[in-house]
Amino acid sequence: MDDRTTAKVEYGVTPTQVMASMTGIDFVRAIFERKLPAPPIMQTVEPFDFMAEPGVVVFHSIPGFRHYNPIGSVHGGYAATLLDSAMGLAVHSMLPAGTGYTTLEFKVSFIKGMTEDSGAVRTEGRTLNVGRRTATAEARVTDAKGRLLAHATTTCLVFEIPKETKKGTRVADIG
Repeated sequence: MDDRTTAKVEYGVTPTQVMASMTGIDFVRAIFERKLPAPPIMQTVEPFDFMAEPGVVVFHSIPGFRHYNPIGSVHGGYAATLLDSAMGLAVHSMLPAGTGYTTLEFKVSFIKGMTEDSGAVRTEGRTLNVGRRTATAEARVTDAKGRLLAHATTTCLVFEIPKETKKGTRVADIG
């Protein structure tokens, strides 16, 4: 289903303390259900038709002319954005409340080029391992016929989100 027309997308950054109060899966689902703002980077790829389960995230996007590079095809950054987002959200979906992550590295392999005629592409991210300090994940971008267009792997750093005190200092700052 293409839900791009059913609700207006609000872009923004959720306050850290709101994010920290939610489990990762609840946070990811709240973004997908438009109860929280979508990250501003998503304006670039306009994802739709979302699904999130613990450790798995799926969404769709349509590459367009605005994504073209100088050689007349969709820029690799488009696929990299889809893949990095799917892997990060898959990792986030496994984290307990009060825990965050950041990407340490990711590797992308481009298999088949995209154009504005490619139609909707499907991006699926899956966790491989989520530990106390690191997490790994993989993602794939496929076309409507299921053909692999690009894939990637990532390693993320997992960390506790510092709690704010009443005076605005973080517990980590005074401990």
